[in-house]
Amino acid sequence: MAAALARRVSGLLRPLSVSLCSKAPRLCKLSSLIQPVCSSAAALAPLRAAASPTPRYNILQRLLPLIPGLTQQPSRSLTYFSLKKGKRKTVKSVTDRFMRLHCDLWIRRKAGYKKKLWKKSPPRRKRLREHVFCNKTQSKLLDKMTTSFWKRRNWFVNDPYLKYHNRVNLKL
Repeated sequence: MAAALARRVSGLLRPLSVSLCSKAPRLCKLSSLIQPVCSSAAALAPLRAAASPTPRYNILQRLLPLIPGLTQQPSRSLTYFSLKKGKRKTVKSVTDRFMRLHCDLWIRRKAGYKKKLWKKSPPRRKRLREHVFCNKTQSKLLDKMTTSFWKRRNWFVNDPYLKYHNRVNLKL
């Protein structure tokens, strides 16, 4: 682990040290009679290119491949226009994980409700089995990620959520 880290760090710093060394003035040994010291920038350019064969990058450009989280943006994988019909598509994970009530609220299970249950106490397991409401921001986001098909009213026989579909004393 330490050896791999040392190799990476030395690989990052090696082009930096070569580029720093190449900036020192060098003597041109073409002919001592014609021109003993190269002082112009045009004459130093071929020497710098020959001294540092690796391209010069700043430190941020060298570190970005090692830390991919800096450049990757979060995505919702929402399709605005499908290839076949040009319609907006629903994100399938939303319909699998959440349920939309007819009063524009979304419900979900608590996080970790089926993970490592053997080490959780019975009261905690009972709390994890409960459903919770999503807040206003989450509900707006979930509405954007689904199409109108999932927002219509459904009538199921023996629906356990029937009493939750209509909210009473809710002022919008």
